[in-house]
Amino acid sequence: MNVPFFPDFAPLEIELKNELHPRLSLTFDGVSEFTFSGLYLFRKKYNYRISRNGPDGGFIISGEQNEKSFFMTPCAAPNQETLESLFASHDYWKNISETVLKQNVIKKGILIEEDRDNFDYLYYRNELAELSGKKFHKKKNHVNNFLLAYPDNEQKPMNKETIPAAMEILERWRSDLINRNAASGINNEGDYKAAKEALDLFDSLTLKGSVFFISGKPVAYCLGESISRGKMFAIHFEKAVDEYRGIYQFINQAFAASLPRFFTLINREQDLGNEGLRQAKMTYRPCAFVQKYKGVKI
Repeated sequence: MNVPFFPDFAPLEIELKNELHPRLSLTFDGVSEFTFSGLYLFRKKYNYRISRNGPDGGFIISGEQNEKSFFMTPCAAPNQETLESLFASHDYWKNISETVLKQNVIKKGILIEEDRDNFDYLYYRNELAELSGKKFHKKKNHVNNFLLAYPDNEQKPMNKETIPAAMEILERWRSDLINRNAASGINNEGDYKAAKEALDLFDSLTLKGSVFFISGKPVAYCLGESISRGKMFAIHFEKAVDEYRGIYQFINQAFAASLPRFFTLINREQDLGNEGLRQAKMTYRPCAFVQKYKGVKI
């Protein structure tokens, strides 16, 4: 199975990994969505389909969200003729990276705007690992209090032996989320389906993670992958059992400390316009953002 050339599109299937992953891994900016895992695990949510953007132009991803259609170009901007055709069948151009924006192929008639809700948050790995200085004082206290309360903690790499423990954590996380949402009259499982599939397909996808235990009981996990040509590590999933106070601050610090030093940056993805999530991400003092843009036809 191969990716067809535009204007034809194909469903995003696992068999396309070997064709997509090498090219996507070369993208420079570190857009968290632009990995094979990031696209494949959310293919059903956004009804992703894929096309090849010419012999050397990478790929075009077509998707749907909130009853609107969009297209994304992770590797390179299409030529003007292709752009005109895409806008004829899509409502907007999503997640335009700064590299694609600077390719100067965007012509008149397209309005480009910052998409702040989709900016990825970047942090220095060593700052999250060490939590040194005044600006991280509160975070460090949370971690220290956690370590005092739960000294019998252990971090293990995610692999076929620890996947069942991670699955147990995810099911507990889902149950707690459903119970909280039911109290508010909300029916929402968050990213449970994508997170479960990531664990199911761990051996088939290029993911790396850790599972955390307290007194031998699984309590949390982190899962992500290398992006931006190996300079960044993107955290795709972070799940924990809420009953352990300070656990999210602890696994954030411990996982950052466990990553190889050649990862200078950690990408903790976007806030999607959620004000509470935005405030939480800002408390970790991002050093930069992966800026993304949106294009509409005018």
